[in-house]
Amino acid sequence: MRNATGLIRQDCGKVFQMIIDGQLDLHTFRPAEVKTLVADYIDACLEHQVYDLRIIHGKGMGVLKATVQSILSRHPAVAEFHTADETAGGWGATLVTLHRPRG
Repeated sequence: MRNATGLIRQDCGKVFQMIIDGQLDLHTFRPAEVKTLVADYIDACLEHQVYDLRIIHGKGMGVLKATVQSILSRHPAVAEFHTADETAGGWGATLVTLHRPRG
């Protein structure tokens, strides 16, 4: 996996500098930021040729997980996603595979 730094801009005008390595930990973000953050992170991963992602949303009540998986189900770059096994975060993380460009 490539490791690069990218800037993620949120609708609220905030800009986050993040490592684009395929791992997104949502614990430090507000729930209101998640929708655009996840979509922007996917776009940044595509730009950096990172196609396997792990999104850490935590276990909690499952609300954030449902939000993340709803976003993933509608994003055109997402080939598939599923709940991680116990070695990758279990119920508290979702593994995502993005479509690779053709050619």
